[in-house]
Amino acid sequence: MIFSHISDTHLGFVQYHSEEREDDVYSAFNQAIDISIKDHVDFVILAGDIFHVPNPSGKAIVMLANALKRLKQSSIDSFFILGDHDISRIRSTPVPWVYHNLEFSRYIGGGKPFVYKDILIAGFDKRRKSEIHTFENDFAAVDADTKNHQGHKILVLHQGISEINKFAGELNSTDLPKNFTYYAMGHLHDQELKKFPHLGGPLAYPGSIELTSSETIKDTQKGFYEVDISRAEASPTWIKLDTRPQISVKTSVDKLSDEVSALAEKIKGYSRKPIVEIRITGEVTEPGSIQGQIAKLSELTLRCFWKHISSEQANGSVFIERPLKIEDEMHKIAKDILGSTELANFAITELLPLLSKGSVEEANHAINENYIQFKKGFGNASVS
Repeated sequence: MIFSHISDTHLGFVQYHSEEREDDVYSAFNQAIDISIKDHVDFVILAGDIFHVPNPSGKAIVMLANALKRLKQSSIDSFFILGDHDISRIRSTPVPWVYHNLEFSRYIGGGKPFVYKDILIAGFDKRRKSEIHTFENDFAAVDADTKNHQGHKILVLHQGISEINKFAGELNSTDLPKNFTYYAMGHLHDQELKKFPHLGGPLAYPGSIELTSSETIKDTQKGFYEVDISRAEASPTWIKLDTRPQISVKTSVDKLSDEVSALAEKIKGYSRKPIVEIRITGEVTEPGSIQGQIAKLSELTLRCFWKHISSEQANGSVFIERPLKIEDEMHKIAKDILGSTELANFAITELLPLLSKGSVEEANHAINENYIQFKKGFGNASVS
């Protein structure tokens, strides 16, 4: 028996205000679904952040519906939990629930274990840092419920594990229930596969299916896992998706012309126009001449950015960027002003879309709901 483990699809994500980038996400997602059908998987798990925003576009909603329909037509069931991008602070039914109600897919994020074809599956929706303490009792209960099950046991979770990413960590691996034979994770956007001696099976992050605004431009692979559970030990296999190339190179001002020529030759053979970032060191006395060099790549790339970095910054992460990547800059400014990544995400992914549509009443409701949740989190915090 084989199942697909797909996560962080972020359907509806639009980068650089580019329709091509939106279609890149749909293309990667449809590849994952089509490969799963071709390989005759028994079921599919979607481990959260199905959509990029809680109020997705009609195009994104239909795209997911068509994919789930194709799975159903191939007699492949699917199960999903909700990530932070799927959950609205406004008191409304999350959009993915529509597919559950129509029996296109099954929602499993409430933490209640169930048995499917002799496999026990339990899932938990994304919880914010102020709610992490509630996992302790829930994990103990689900571990007790699953202890005596003889077949495979799959836990589906959308949280960061500290041993894998200390900056995005919300839980330690030792916090997790111990009796599962596969840990189907979401939330972290890089592929990771770890085996911890205190857990009953491998812990796997497929990563996002495409690069998003939270990731830097880089040459990386994106994909998902197909997991063979026909034997006692779960065996994940990485399936690479065909995504748009992204290239980041560093060069000096005096070598820029050679670098541009080399890049132009390299990307002529690409089937899709890449996204290119050029980081430039040295003294920039004539920005216009640099822009003229970069312009030589404009017809060969979907987007081409250049950044000037000083010698002190050459190995760092502080750049002067031209042109600005608006989504990243908005998140950065919001985080600086609000002092919180969580509040910045709320402001940019929920509040701003409502205000841009003129939905003032809904925006007020979202702010009030967010304030109530903040008070709850503050009340649960301990002072040391």
